Amino acid sequence: MNVKITKEDNKYSVVVEGRVDTTNAEQFQQHLAPLMQAQNAEINIDCSALDYTSSQGLRSFLVLQKSTMSHGSNLTLFNMQPQVKEVFDITGFSNIIRIV
Repeated sequence: MNVKITKEDNKYSVVVEGRVDTTNAEQFQQHLAPLMQAQNAEINIDCSALDYTSSQGLRSFLVLQKSTMSHGSNLTLFNMQPQVKEVFDITGFSNIIRIV
C-alpha cells in the first residue's frame, strides 16, 4: 500500500495504491490522521489504484468519514475500481461515504 497526500489551501488530494487490509490498515489510518483533524476541508481520495479493501480498510474509511463530518469537512472517494466499489455497495458504505 502507498498513500500520497497533497494539500493546497484547504483541499487535500489523496491517492491510495495497492491493498488496504488487516496487515496495513493501522498504517493507512496513520497516513489519514492529519486529515481527521482538518477543519472545513475538502478531502478527495483517488481510489483508481486501490486494488482491494478488507473490513479493516472499510473501518478506516468510516473513521475518516465520521471525523471529517465532525470537523465540518467533506470526504469524497472517486475513480473506484468495480471490485472495490462492489465491496462498498454490499456493505452499505456507499450510502455513508460519498463516492463519485
